[in-house]
Amino acid sequence: MTAPATDAARQAAIAQPTIVVEHAEDRDIGAISALNNLFAPDGLTLPRSEEFVTSHLQDYQVVRDSDGTVLGCVALDEYSPSLVELVSLAVAPGAQGRGLGRRLISAAEELTRQRSYPELFAITLADQLFLSMGFRESSIELFPEKIARYQKISRSELSIGRKFCFSYRVEPYPMGS
Repeated sequence: MTAPATDAARQAAIAQPTIVVEHAEDRDIGAISALNNLFAPDGLTLPRSEEFVTSHLQDYQVVRDSDGTVLGCVALDEYSPSLVELVSLAVAPGAQGRGLGRRLISAAEELTRQRSYPELFAITLADQLFLSMGFRESSIELFPEKIARYQKISRSELSIGRKFCFSYRVEPYPMGS
């Protein structure tokens, strides 16, 4: 059973019909990289080159405004057939506070379910957001695959004490769906 706060958060994320989360397209590559990298200097995201985004485009989802400008993005990063990480969650500063982060997290959960991953995890500073979305506090020690990647990228990422690790058990679709 889901906690009432989680149900309320999910309903709030769904309640804005004008916000549409879509799979990213080639035209979004530069905007995704730029938006993600806006938050990298503060350690909120890892830097993403346009080459990285291009090679992972099928894993990115975006929210656009009515003009097609990317306002937010999120991606999945597979570690194994049973584990995927929610990465590159970013919302443009002028679009924050409108529920876009929640919508993107919900979309990432749905894509995780569609791809039949049983577990989704995230390393983030946004602890209250993820807790309100049904994630449970976890430990990076439970994800040695992530530690190995951090060590390849930057040892300093492992020592950032402010980040939290969260996991989410993804319920499969009911049989016959």
